[in-house]
Amino acid sequence: MDLLPIIFVAILANNIVLMQFLGICPYMGVTQRVETSLGMGMGVIFVMTLAAVISWLIFYGILEPLNLHYLRTISFILVISSLVQLVEIVLKKTNPTLFRALGIYLPLMTTNCAILGVAILNIDQGHNIIQTIVYAIAAAIGFTIAVVVMAGIRERMELVSMSSFLRGASVTLVTAGILSLAFMGFAGMVTL
Repeated sequence: MDLLPIIFVAILANNIVLMQFLGICPYMGVTQRVETSLGMGMGVIFVMTLAAVISWLIFYGILEPLNLHYLRTISFILVISSLVQLVEIVLKKTNPTLFRALGIYLPLMTTNCAILGVAILNIDQGHNIIQTIVYAIAAAIGFTIAVVVMAGIRERMELVSMSSFLRGASVTLVTAGILSLAFMGFAGMVTL
């Protein structure tokens, strides 16, 4: 059981945001400041890892033995929303500034398809519990890298003089496309 390819693929070669296009809403929303995107990344690392592990345990401990596969998605969403509530409570108490900076994007983590996608991908790919933990952490790190890099680029773009029609969402989408192309270079390096 070699875990290094799983880590490499999840972070770079098959990045959850830039290659699988999951989690685009927070990717576009929280990437205006590096501090905010780093805080969102830390929250996603926590929620994604715990959600993947708990979802794996629920699937193989309850749903699989009882042949209730059709309840997979709804049970995973319940796990994710509970964990996001926990993150909200902790952030509100420990770091109110980050809590306010994340704003609407913190509750949107509940519907972040990257978190749900990782939980489902672990089941679909037949990962065991160790592979699930490693894949979830690596995918969350890949998400964090993607949002922090985009935030850094967007902060730099604010300092550059450019035409007003290039500002905002249009140049952000073009930049995201270029970043996706850059990450495509890693795609052929490792196969699972």
